Amino acid sequence: MSTWNRTEMAARLAADIPEGWYVNLGIGMPTTVADHVPLEREVIFHSENGVLGMGPVPEKGQEDPWLINAGKQVVTLRPGGSYVHQADSFAIIRGEHLDLCVLGAFEVAENGDVANWATSENDTAPAVGGAMDLAAGAKRLWVMMEHTTKDGRSKLVHRCGYPLTAIGAVKRVYTNLAVLDVMESGFSVVEMAPGVTRDALQAATDAALSFPN
Repeated sequence: MSTWNRTEMAARLAADIPEGWYVNLGIGMPTTVADHVPLEREVIFHSENGVLGMGPVPEKGQEDPWLINAGKQVVTLRPGGSYVHQADSFAIIRGEHLDLCVLGAFEVAENGDVANWATSENDTAPAVGGAMDLAAGAKRLWVMMEHTTKDGRSKLVHRCGYPLTAIGAVKRVYTNLAVLDVMESGFSVVEMAPGVTRDALQAATDAALSFPN
């Protein structure tokens, strides 16, 4: 069974972002989405440490150590981009000025609940961070994550087993196997990776799936 790799996942998600949206990219895998939006498209990426108009990863040798995202990765600034105080950055989030937030997750439940925080000392961004603010303040929340854990356990579940970041917030999930909408009836499959069958996708998913197409 072939799957999307992380670069293909990011490109697939980036293609779905409408023109003119203000978008926060969470720490980890979601930050790569900015690499797949060409300059001719107007998508304004926000980072909660105070960057508005964030661009893709810089070319080697062109890094500015003072220009980083919330995950401490070096980034670029698109034409017209700006820096703001972190208090103003969170006012953008809490004032519901973001059209979309893309987060990683450990689990997403069929009702849209999401669990994505940890307290491990090994984490670069331990505990909740800005995720609760983003999940509550953004107009919509999409999740980008692997479909299963390294030991094969489904991350799309009937009910989350980890402490929740937000209740009923997730609208869409992008995994290495499929794109799924969160509906009142549960997960609805929008698209599957090439070579993935309905039976294989359901076998990899704890929650029940619907296939409208």
